[in-house]
Amino acid sequence: MMSHDLSGLHWLTGSLYAAAVMLWETFWALALGFTISACLQVFVRRESIAGHFGRAGLREVALATFLGAVSSSCSYAATAAAHALLKKGANLVPALAFMFASTNLVLELGLVLWVLMGWHFVLAEVVGSFVLIGIMWLLVTITLPRGLIEKALLHQGEGSEEGHGCHDHGHEEHHHDHSAPGESKSWAGVADAFFMDVSMMWKEILIGFLIAGFLMTVVPSDWWKALFLTDIPQPWRMIENVIVGVLVAVASFTCSVGNIPLASLLWSGGIGFGGVIAFIFGDLVVIPLLLIYRKYYGLKGACYISAILFVSMVVAGIAVDLLFTAAGLVPTGPRPPNPVMNAQFEWNYTTWLDLAALVLLGWFATLRISKKSCCAG
Repeated sequence: MMSHDLSGLHWLTGSLYAAAVMLWETFWALALGFTISACLQVFVRRESIAGHFGRAGLREVALATFLGAVSSSCSYAATAAAHALLKKGANLVPALAFMFASTNLVLELGLVLWVLMGWHFVLAEVVGSFVLIGIMWLLVTITLPRGLIEKALLHQGEGSEEGHGCHDHGHEEHHHDHSAPGESKSWAGVADAFFMDVSMMWKEILIGFLIAGFLMTVVPSDWWKALFLTDIPQPWRMIENVIVGVLVAVASFTCSVGNIPLASLLWSGGIGFGGVIAFIFGDLVVIPLLLIYRKYYGLKGACYISAILFVSMVVAGIAVDLLFTAAGLVPTGPRPPNPVMNAQFEWNYTTWLDLAALVLLGWFATLRISKKSCCAG
């Protein structure tokens, strides 16, 4: 009995340690990404949303993608924001483009991806995101049944966003109050935007690190190799890896930046290049979000949106794999071990960057407290 308890304690402490090391390795990148995103939100002027997203034109989709990329949302808040856009008269295509870009084209995700996996994956994530939005646009254009979204928006389930762990209403208000002149367009406003984004995403990020730490410690590497087929002809292997990558994302419950540590584990475990990208894209089809789609849009609307997202993720993953293989941009040779598998806390450049990030957080906290004190006074 005692040996069993010690064994359980070993994997628990090992999982927590691995998660802590991963968080430490990427802490500065997260802080920098959130800071740049907050600056864009505060200092970049936004115009009326509903008036610019009313049709599925190139300008509307491009604007939605840009605004999504600077919004820095967790997957749940992005879903709520897209629902709000649709309720205000936005077309489905720009609403979905906004939702996808606000979780997959955000700066903090790119920085963490660079730190854990390298620039090849950052480039693939960016290219693949635009490919996915284009595929999604095409699929909606040729398959959307007449009146489906209008009927779906009449579904009485809009209170479903409450209780899922992200502050959706605060997020929506947060993204509409930066156009006012004066105090909001200041570093105090940046501090507010920074902490608002962190408050929305910290649970997903933490869960992602914890899940990856658990899988690194408990799941044997052979299990991953068995999950992703490697002994079949390349075209079928690529397709299987991409589909399984999205399915793993569905079951992982992690979203946005939180799925990058697990993506690095999948890559070291043998998944194909396109499968990694498809897995990262899959943060918008995790099981809790599928249930939220059901409450927002009803069963028929939820099935349609989920199917569009799933097919777009799979096709985009395949397209990225083919494109990067043809361009010679897929990392070759033996798979490296997970970048944080043997990592440990030590005094190096990461420590200095993390300390600088802590100083930045302290300054933002001081600005926010001072602003609240002035308002209270």
